Amino acid sequence: MTKKAKTRAADISVTITALILGCIIIFPVVYCIFGAFKTRVEFGSYPPALLPDSFANLENFKEALDKTPLLRYMLNSLIVACLGTAVRMTFSVLAAYSFAFFDFKGKKFLFLVVLATMMLPGDTLMVTNYLTVSRLNLLDTYLGMCITSFVGASQMFMLRQNFRTIPRALRDAARLDGCSDLRFLRSVVLPVSRPVLLTLCVQSFINLWNAYLWPLLVTNRDEMRTVQVGVTMLTAVGNTNYHLILAAVTLTLLPSFVMFIILRKNIVKGMTSGALVG
Repeated sequence: MTKKAKTRAADISVTITALILGCIIIFPVVYCIFGAFKTRVEFGSYPPALLPDSFANLENFKEALDKTPLLRYMLNSLIVACLGTAVRMTFSVLAAYSFAFFDFKGKKFLFLVVLATMMLPGDTLMVTNYLTVSRLNLLDTYLGMCITSFVGASQMFMLRQNFRTIPRALRDAARLDGCSDLRFLRSVVLPVSRPVLLTLCVQSFINLWNAYLWPLLVTNRDEMRTVQVGVTMLTAVGNTNYHLILAAVTLTLLPSFVMFIILRKNIVKGMTSGALVG
């Protein structure tokens, strides 16, 4: 077998493996969407079928919206996700710019501290964070639900790696022309790093949108619940109501789908950005 044939066979093997893994990963999402149109009787049928009898069955969505204020919960999640993402990305951009372009005492040590926080499980801080939020009287507030997500070490790291691909000589030349650091950041660094910024924004938004445990702990009033907490309220004692849960989950997936469709090109570019500098 020639070298070209071996390379072709290897490419085909990688492609087939990627397709198989992709199908395995996406199958739960596909099943969720199909299951949202199934009736209660269809879930009890054997053998189970992947496709529903009819995609015109919208009663599950209507019943899910009637049983719980799902739209209110989605609004709460949207506010928390947008607020948390905006503040987190602001802090991450400023911190990453400092680590990439400034020289100060203890810079490497502080950056190692930031990296160390990435290895700390969030659950270990759950109790102390709750006590702090409670003492600040932030229970049942949007700020209390997203304040623990205002700083993200992974976003700082990725942005710092990306910013380091920009030559320092460019910043020095800009300073000679009277350009301040904030203007250089706004006019040069951010436009160049747009794919990475959008990718990290989507990642942060989805993580906050899908948060369950923390919003459950810091909210007591029903009108302040987030959508992930609201979905669990569709279950009944002795009855899981799979058709209603899958219908509600399908509705919660819509923002993620919309963001991916709009920003898919930038996400692909941002997946490899920042990997050139160690």
